[in-house]
Amino acid sequence: MKTSLRKRTDAVTDSLKRELLSAVADGKSSLEEPMAGHTTMRVGGPAEVYIEPGSGDLSKVSEILYNNGIPYMIIGNGSNLLVGDLGIPGAVISTVRLKTVNVNENHIYADAGAMLSRVSRIAADSSLSGMEELSGIPGTIGGALRMNAGAYGRETGDIVEAVYTLTPDGEKRRYKRDELEFGYRKSTFSDRKELITGVDLVLEFGDEKNIKARMRELNQKRRDKQPLEHPSAGSTFKRPEGYFAGKLIEDSGLKGYRVGGACVSEKHCGFIINLGNATAGDVRTLINEVISKVREDSGVTLEPEVIMTGEFL
Repeated sequence: MKTSLRKRTDAVTDSLKRELLSAVADGKSSLEEPMAGHTTMRVGGPAEVYIEPGSGDLSKVSEILYNNGIPYMIIGNGSNLLVGDLGIPGAVISTVRLKTVNVNENHIYADAGAMLSRVSRIAADSSLSGMEELSGIPGTIGGALRMNAGAYGRETGDIVEAVYTLTPDGEKRRYKRDELEFGYRKSTFSDRKELITGVDLVLEFGDEKNIKARMRELNQKRRDKQPLEHPSAGSTFKRPEGYFAGKLIEDSGLKGYRVGGACVSEKHCGFIINLGNATAGDVRTLINEVISKVREDSGVTLEPEVIMTGEFL
């Protein structure tokens, strides 16, 4: 990683750090946890306080954060995320230990940290259709819901019946689907601090063999067309109306274009990949250069789908 004299601006006192660490009994907590190990891009500096709460830890952790005004962010599997090289001041709350999944007829309840791939397999094993197109997205159900992730014409919001959350002040809430304001890569939770704890999904009964065959077909298509052999944050840019981001980038001659260890994928120009030695700064610089060149060539301004957070060098 590049070096700099500048230091991250910390946000948590030593006494509050100790209090947060002691509040986690069912999960994991640590200080200065490298976020490169918790993001699919495999870059990013340390979180000042990192917490993977178990279900029994949520209320206490939330109370400490709320009462002391500690800034925090919530992550799932770390896809669609770019963390700055200096890391994240405050707390990072990961939902990865919240992963219970239950099936009741054509309804599935899933904790927010359950991986989409796992929930999709459970649905298929139960002869439930509706998640085939989502099965290859490398994220948690909570993260997918927050940004209304989608693929092959299907969006997460299409199958959501209700969502359970914990507000910053510790109140438990349940939202019905018509309260969730789903749109392209957004939901009512996109700009909220509420912690999604679980999701009710409603699916359709189908033929197990056909469902699994469709999943295999789409996942093979994903492997054939996307650079899954390299770390990435997933699709880097939102789809501009009337265009395809990857095609605009390729038409600008940027296939294989590099900044440090970050590279526009030659397999799919809509992805920026980590060749193994990228920094978050490399990735952010490359994103900005791609946006500038495409705008210059086509007049279209690409919008990053990747969420950039933390402090950059």
